[in-house]
Amino acid sequence: MSIFEAIIQGIVQGLTEFLPISSSGHLNITQHIMGMTEDNLFFSVMLHIGTLVAVCAFYYKLIWRLIKAFFSMLADIFRGRFRWKEMDEDRRMLMMLIIGLLPLFLLFLPIPGTDMNVKDLADVLSNAKYFIFVGISLLLTSLLLLLGNMCAQGYLAGQRYRQNPEGRKSMTVGDAIAVGLVQCCAALLPGLSRSGSTLATGQMRGVNKQKALDYTFILAIPSIIAAALLELKDVMKSPEGMQVEILPVIVGMIVAAFVGYFSIVLFKWLLKTDKMYIFIIYTAVVGIAVVEVSIIEMNTGVNLFTGVPV
Repeated sequence: MSIFEAIIQGIVQGLTEFLPISSSGHLNITQHIMGMTEDNLFFSVMLHIGTLVAVCAFYYKLIWRLIKAFFSMLADIFRGRFRWKEMDEDRRMLMMLIIGLLPLFLLFLPIPGTDMNVKDLADVLSNAKYFIFVGISLLLTSLLLLLGNMCAQGYLAGQRYRQNPEGRKSMTVGDAIAVGLVQCCAALLPGLSRSGSTLATGQMRGVNKQKALDYTFILAIPSIIAAALLELKDVMKSPEGMQVEILPVIVGMIVAAFVGYFSIVLFKWLLKTDKMYIFIIYTAVVGIAVVEVSIIEMNTGVNLFTGVPV
């Protein structure tokens, strides 16, 4: 892998991990266009670490508060002083994060009649032969963003919006479970944005849009760590995944971290200024383009950009 390819993939990972346009889908598209067929798991792990650094750097104050809330809550539990109804906002956020992560265990359920788990479907759908699924998933992302934005603007929320146009500042167990289930779907479908779909779910549930976005980004931390650990496990099983020059890896990780931080700032600003239509239109246009390209490639049997058989 060249440094140029590492920079390109670092930019794509940093932008799309947090912007609601799907990192897995765009990495798939980038690799498809550039004809990058090698599957370098170690490089993928390092890109995830880069984006993890970005979100931790942006939310370090909130993360520190949640860590303190965790240990103080443990102390209250052991002393018998913990009361669910008396939780402050940091403890409530912490509990909703834990609940929101529980549905991810569904990804490890075995698929009857096969030797695969549910999470293995993501690798199947990411295969170049099934490139059309990326386009379909991007269109689904656009639809979810549209519905979430309409709810946040009050077009689909009805009486609930008129009573509280800013949305709820506190999340409920139902909110956390709904977001967690949608995050499972995003983990399976390359092109379904995790940040976009979970944000839209929170908005459709009536949660304040900035609160829903903060929850989405903090929820990304354990999700990114889990993805990196799973890929690292595969690296250990396949030593050839480590065969890469260290300089492109470092460059890609640094680029992903800086671009990721910028994308968080950009996303929060665009959401605050009600410019989500940019992502709704973008994912719809790219999704349609990918579907069209995929149909052409399935008919011709070759990669439209490189001429290589698919």
